[in-house]
Amino acid sequence: MTDEWDKVSYVISSRYRVATLDRLQVGPATPSRIATDTDLTIAHVSRALQELQEEGLVTLLVSEDRRKGRVYGMTEQGDTVIETIQAENMV
Repeated sequence: MTDEWDKVSYVISSRYRVATLDRLQVGPATPSRIATDTDLTIAHVSRALQELQEEGLVTLLVSEDRRKGRVYGMTEQGDTVIETIQAENMV
C-alpha cells in the first residue's frame, strides 16, 4: 500500500505526468496524440512518458527499436494510481 501512495505522490508532483496518465486511461496513444489531447508540448509528454515508464505505470506497446509511431499504454498499476488520484480528488 505504501508503494502505491509513493507512486501517487510521484505522479501528482507533476501536472505533465498527471495529464499524460489521465489521457492514457482513455486508451493507448502515441506521444503526439497525447500532446494534442492534453494541450501539452511533445517534449513535456515525452519526458512524462519516460518517467512514468521507469516507474512501471505505462508501457511501450511496440518494439523499443521503433522511433516513429510509438504507442504507449497504461499498466495495471498505472490504472490503479490514476483511479486513486481521481477518487481522492488530488488534481
